[in-house]
Amino acid sequence: MTRSRSFAPLTPRPPAPGLPSVEAERSEDAPPSAEAERSEDRDPGLPIPSRTLLLLMAASTGLSVAGNYIAQPLLELIAHDLGLTTTTAALIVTMSQVGYAVGLLLLVPLGDLVERRGLAVALFAGTTVSLLASSVAPGGTVLLATTALTALFSVAAQVVVPFAVTLATPERRGRVVATVMSGLLLGSILSRPVAGAIGEVAGWRAVYAVLAVGVAAIGAALWRRLPRLRTPAAIRYPRLIGSTLALLVAQPVVRRRSVIGALSLASFNVFWTALTFLLARRYGLSETVIGMFGLVGLAGVVATPIAGRLVDAGRLRTVTVGSAALLAGAWPMIALGGGSPAWLVAGALVLVVGQTALMNANQNAVLGLDPALRNRVNSAFMTAFFAGGALGSAATPLAWTLAGWPAVSALGGALAAAALATAAATSSPGAAVRRRGWSLRRRRAGRAEPGSARTAPC
Repeated sequence: MTRSRSFAPLTPRPPAPGLPSVEAERSEDAPPSAEAERSEDRDPGLPIPSRTLLLLMAASTGLSVAGNYIAQPLLELIAHDLGLTTTTAALIVTMSQVGYAVGLLLLVPLGDLVERRGLAVALFAGTTVSLLASSVAPGGTVLLATTALTALFSVAAQVVVPFAVTLATPERRGRVVATVMSGLLLGSILSRPVAGAIGEVAGWRAVYAVLAVGVAAIGAALWRRLPRLRTPAAIRYPRLIGSTLALLVAQPVVRRRSVIGALSLASFNVFWTALTFLLARRYGLSETVIGMFGLVGLAGVVATPIAGRLVDAGRLRTVTVGSAALLAGAWPMIALGGGSPAWLVAGALVLVVGQTALMNANQNAVLGLDPALRNRVNSAFMTAFFAGGALGSAATPLAWTLAGWPAVSALGGALAAAALATAAATSSPGAAVRRRGWSLRRRRAGRAEPGSARTAPC
């Protein structure tokens, strides 16, 4: 008679504090697992966000990031008023990207360490003060510094987005991200025509002052309406930042999406940075008309919820590759736009739709990972995202000086093609099989060697 024996299950050793577990590293394109739908992914004590609250959060993200875009239609006006060269004026756009990237790395992870409502409101207060300082800047150096500070604090938008994701139920997460990100997109779009109109009538300094009042008002509204939310990490701030950077190594999904995002925003910023010079110098348009050109970006507001629904339906790969293809396909039209306003508008429309849909897919992929790491995951991704954008903005005046619009179009098209190639490679069936193979081998290794958590190369 054989005696049956039972064995206690062998499990891998937990990862170091602040780093993701093996189970958190599922394929970005896999459908939500049963575990992901369980209630521990969302605190049942949290209120489900109402439509009004989501719209308030969307408006807050739009106003928060608007300060990073209001200078674009005003570059010629600012350069004339402060006596700046074209290259120095373009640095205003670059400094906004650099400041935003630094804030994403150093400030957004605090959402995993401190109470999030208080953090968001404090960042809105910092944005208000920095905008007011920009409105009275006596010269280019001071304006560059205050622009960087405005961008640094404007990462409040990236504290609000994971906040909304945490409040949302799993089955509605894609649509919630789309709603809040639509506000961010509207802020980046409408800030340009509004800034151009105000700047032409009352001067560029008035633009910064008016936006400061709006940011202060929305910060006060968030303080009254947002619930208190804290998901503290059991680590100190230096290690918190270190674990944020480590996610780019430990999480293949974050790393892949960061590369795609950085390339796409670099391409996107090449267009918008050079556009002001093209419209002002070749077409002779005023600041108001230049700002109004930004309204073509409203196409992205239509594309964002559609992308969100497709992601919720399990079509993340389709949205990723399709939107990257649109981004690359826009640049031949943009190149023709150097001599034809019709082609310029058509190319801008396709570019905006591709970029916004791709951004929605990227954020859904990374924010669908471990809920306990949500702010740090978002921080790691968005830091790489805006670092790429800053490089694109910085390279644009060099391309413009070298050979004008054709060089700008070649630069933007090359970056978009690289984003498409990366998206296609990571979404190919072979790549998916390799990822699942590594995941299976890691799980087997964990069962065979209890107490060991291995990291698969990517």
